[in-house]
Amino acid sequence: MKPVLLLSNGHGEDLSGALVASQLIQMGIAVEALPLVGHGASYRQLGIPVLGRTRNCSTGGLGYTSLAGRIAELLEGQMLYVLSRLLLLRRRRRHYGLVLAVGDLLAVLGGWFSGLPTAVYLVAYSSHYEGRLRLPWPCGWLLGRPGIRAIWSRDELSAADLSGQLGRSASFLGNPFLDAVSSHETPPAGAGDPELLLVPGSRLPEAARNLALMLELLAQLPGKLPVEWPGGRRLRLRAALVPGLERACIAQLAAPLGWKLEGEDRLVRGPLELELSWGGFGQLLPRAQLVLCSAGTAAEQAVGLAIPVLQLPGQGPQFTPGFAEAQRRLLGAGVFCAPDPASAAELAYQLLEQQLDPIRGPALRQQLATIGQERIGRPGGSQAMAGAIMNLLAASAR
Repeated sequence: MKPVLLLSNGHGEDLSGALVASQLIQMGIAVEALPLVGHGASYRQLGIPVLGRTRNCSTGGLGYTSLAGRIAELLEGQMLYVLSRLLLLRRRRRHYGLVLAVGDLLAVLGGWFSGLPTAVYLVAYSSHYEGRLRLPWPCGWLLGRPGIRAIWSRDELSAADLSGQLGRSASFLGNPFLDAVSSHETPPAGAGDPELLLVPGSRLPEAARNLALMLELLAQLPGKLPVEWPGGRRLRLRAALVPGLERACIAQLAAPLGWKLEGEDRLVRGPLELELSWGGFGQLLPRAQLVLCSAGTAAEQAVGLAIPVLQLPGQGPQFTPGFAEAQRRLLGAGVFCAPDPASAAELAYQLLEQQLDPIRGPALRQQLATIGQERIGRPGGSQAMAGAIMNLLAASAR
């Protein structure tokens, strides 16, 4: 069989594409990747070949969220870059048997433009935003083309909605990004110290600005937080950081806020101690009782694991107040937000205290599990999509 090409337009989309690609490789199918935003780090980490010369842009592919972002992308030549990537796919189309388009309209457009049989994982859109999907033009028309062989949504509600709107079947097979964290063991409730995990995002310099906001919030936590919790446990503060957020940068942004970098991986401010970790998000998330988050996919993964998310919106380009509000509509009551750092600190304490309560804790975890099942689904999405792709390849070969 010819190789499968993974076409994705976003960092979270790259992760899902890479996880599906890994499953295809295990099934004996060759794969290559064409990321439209950034360098495709998720593909490269799994050893999946990436086509052509890649580049980053300052908006992280999110220029459409603001006028300033659109102008920045024009000045940086992002539109011409994406067009060149799609032309590369068009020139190489005879090399592939199928395209998996992961993302939004741009990924769908790329799959159609390739002229190849295409499966679409429409991860960027959900009926949970407004109760009914409002696909941007010409996404609906493209999804109705014969070359689009399968459409997979990000939740059951969207699958039913898409099927009705398009007059063709759309399915929900799960969300591959959940597989990246569900394979790690989750400690039993009440085992070990309670953990608060900071996730400032993956895009720089935005992630650095978000981390500074989080350090401000931590400084306003109630004074009793560092003291022992029931059972002699203490709250553990941890941060999952991208490799590009270097120690020198962290020390510089933390110092004016009263934090000091000690050793290689600790920030200290009075009785507060924040453990820094680079690249260990998949191991850290399942252990957390609360995630302080300024990110997209990470919040979705937390909700999928029934872990409450406390948002901290920043200046963007991604995690703005508008993005955070849309995320709450997408992910439901498992996501919390407060108007200012002081209120957010108090809410963080309340959420942690509730989970440690022997009566309220189990009730909250059950509620969060129900929300996760409804909004994210169960693990196994990458294997399910890989299996469906195998069926499409077999059908094309007949």
